[in-house]
Amino acid sequence: MDFLPDMDLAAFRSEVRDFLREHLPTDLAYRPRMMMSARKDVIRWQKILTGRGWGAPRWAMEHGGAGWTTQQCLVFEEECVAAGTPTQDIVGQYLVGPMINQFGNPAQKAEHIPLILNGERLWSQGFSEPDAGSDLAAIRMAAVRKDGYYILNGVKSLVSHAHQADWIFLLVRTQVSEDRHAGISLLLADLRSPGVTVRPVPTLAGFQHLNEVIFENARVPVDNLVGIENEGWPIANRLLEGSHAAIADLSALRAYMWQLKELAGSQNVGHILLIEHHEFASRLARLEGEVEALSMMAARVAAMEQAQIHTPAFRALSSMLKLRGSELQQRLTEFLVEALGDYGALRRHSVDAKDEGPFTHLPCFADNIAAEMFFRRGSTIYGGSSEIQRTVIARTMFGL
Repeated sequence: MDFLPDMDLAAFRSEVRDFLREHLPTDLAYRPRMMMSARKDVIRWQKILTGRGWGAPRWAMEHGGAGWTTQQCLVFEEECVAAGTPTQDIVGQYLVGPMINQFGNPAQKAEHIPLILNGERLWSQGFSEPDAGSDLAAIRMAAVRKDGYYILNGVKSLVSHAHQADWIFLLVRTQVSEDRHAGISLLLADLRSPGVTVRPVPTLAGFQHLNEVIFENARVPVDNLVGIENEGWPIANRLLEGSHAAIADLSALRAYMWQLKELAGSQNVGHILLIEHHEFASRLARLEGEVEALSMMAARVAAMEQAQIHTPAFRALSSMLKLRGSELQQRLTEFLVEALGDYGALRRHSVDAKDEGPFTHLPCFADNIAAEMFFRRGSTIYGGSSEIQRTVIARTMFGL
């Protein structure tokens, strides 16, 4: 694993803190995130990071990235959470960018990579369909090649943040085959193309983050094919393995721990601070230990990914990381709601609402917690359900 000496890492952490203190605008700090910040916040923050040369922390320098080690990336994410920065474009940073850098042709790299780095093109992921969720090999969206275009018809469901994205990358079926994993291709598509409709999907969280993307005779240039036609499945598989660090969302877990500690030291139950209640303190300590253990696993998986070690052990560890991370997201947000007592049952009608209502005497994050808890109910489904992750672990570790 690519670890820096403690002294160098401390100096790097200090450099990141100084940069955030000097360059993070106060009106961008501690705004609602819900996995991904609002479009205008993402774009503005991305331009600030790119101006410093930190626009893509996990990418190699030859791809326009910062070229940081695994530990540096984790330190950067921890400090961003502590400072309350907006997120970056998760799909662009973790999925599309690395995919294009590795599998894209020179024209695709020249067009898309600078726009991702500058925050001028945001992305969404179009894998799942109404009858093909965790079983991605069951996709049916047809892409028929004609006159230099693929003609697309079908629906991509539960597409996160498509309403604020510019482009989408898609798994499509370009050939019918007895082998379900054959005949699948990867395409890049402009969401503003004629025949493409983005329709919101209401959720318990109470804000828009999921969408259906409907394609009706939409035309995608053949030049937007990534890799070889009918051979997109291995690329998609590689992407899913590498995305588990993002979906485990370690930075969000650390943010939840920070919020719990804030409540623990400021809220009273029966005139006694929460942290002085043994049951609360014990539960908090156990959860913090689990977050730290997950952090070590995330560092290991990220280091293997950087070293291109795609062994069965890597696949199993990636699935373990996703499984444990998503479960922790649910447990931590449930604990936050409980820690708020009666106020945990309240929720804003909109994450952007300006009226503080009954939350004025609570920490600034309190009015968002119920929405976070409802949002995280889906974490054990999206990105590969927990059942799928357990199957991967059973097959790769135990040959079942």
